[in-house]
Amino acid sequence: MNKKLKRYGSVFLATSFVLAALTGCGAKDSSGGGSKDDAKEIKLGMNLELSGPVASYGSGIANGAQLAIDEINADGGIDGKKITVVKVDNKSDSAEATTAALKLATQDKVVAQIGSATSGNTLASVKIANQNKMPVIGPSATSPNVTVDEKTNKVNDYAFRTCFIDPFQGKIAANFAIDTLKAKNVAIFSDSSSDYAKGLAKSFKETIESKGGKVVAQEAYVAKDTDFKSTLTRLKAKNPDFIYIPGYYEEVGIIVKQAREIGITAPLMGGDGWDSPKLVELAGDEALNNTYFTNHYSAEDPDKRIQDFVSAYKKKYDKTPDAFNALGYDTVYWLKDAIERAGSTDGEKVQKALADTKDLSLVTGTFSVDENHHPVKTATVLEFKEGKQVFNSKVNP
Repeated sequence: MNKKLKRYGSVFLATSFVLAALTGCGAKDSSGGGSKDDAKEIKLGMNLELSGPVASYGSGIANGAQLAIDEINADGGIDGKKITVVKVDNKSDSAEATTAALKLATQDKVVAQIGSATSGNTLASVKIANQNKMPVIGPSATSPNVTVDEKTNKVNDYAFRTCFIDPFQGKIAANFAIDTLKAKNVAIFSDSSSDYAKGLAKSFKETIESKGGKVVAQEAYVAKDTDFKSTLTRLKAKNPDFIYIPGYYEEVGIIVKQAREIGITAPLMGGDGWDSPKLVELAGDEALNNTYFTNHYSAEDPDKRIQDFVSAYKKKYDKTPDAFNALGYDTVYWLKDAIERAGSTDGEKVQKALADTKDLSLVTGTFSVDENHHPVKTATVLEFKEGKQVFNSKVNP
């Protein structure tokens, strides 16, 4: 059995367990059988990648969310109730994310779940969320099928995201390549094992071709690969003037380093999966020059709300916040806004308030939620200069 089949098998077993355990699950609070509105606190769950291959993302979201929770509690809480957190490590694994969601919904009786960081792990929680009327917000779950079932094309009622979706990211990258960098012949090198990377690559390719550009080469790698030089050599032979590399930082850092080592000097670009300090460690400062990525915000943006957040985060954690920190922070404030507008912590009422969000101003942008539970919001293009992320431009939807 190959790795993919093993992974699917694990998810199937976990899902079977979940479906069996869901019978009779109610939405009552664990304290004395009363409703959640009767509780003296507001309990939020975190189902995040705190260990494993993408722990940088999950930990970043957790830190940003905790800063927001501390601020809200210091200011009297939500409707006079303090927020408490139940945090579960899904170990960057979809089967673990399923089990964690079940625990949060049926044992801990949380009002809502924050996470997961990746689309696949967030999607693993959706059936449980719908069954238990527990809103789930994926701060960085960019795949459209998190909120819209790809088989039925129906909206997953209790699934939401704080970030923009993959097709928007791919489109922004393609427009940037053609309009700003004046690229004409481009190549794509994406992670074939990742729905995230495949979604970005598809949108990027469609947009490039619609604008008159040409995809001269398209190659793939698989997560955990470490030697990319033979594939990069094939790409180099096609002489692209831009290479799009959607994927996660663990592989991308090595790809960028090896691309420069074999003499590829063309601009390289990716999505928000590049946003990790470990990318710089893996690629090196010099190799990252002339590279770009789409992201949810920039710490250099002069907007007062952003700079207030950056200052508060630096004070608490002694470091500059990245996009995952900002998305975690915004997710908590979005939930606060929804609970206050709902006037309740009841799952159905909170779900409706989340869906009805309009013109909510947060750190990662002002957004309204559309009919597919996608936030309509701005994107930011960042570039690397000597290992530092530098604000390049902001793009409206």
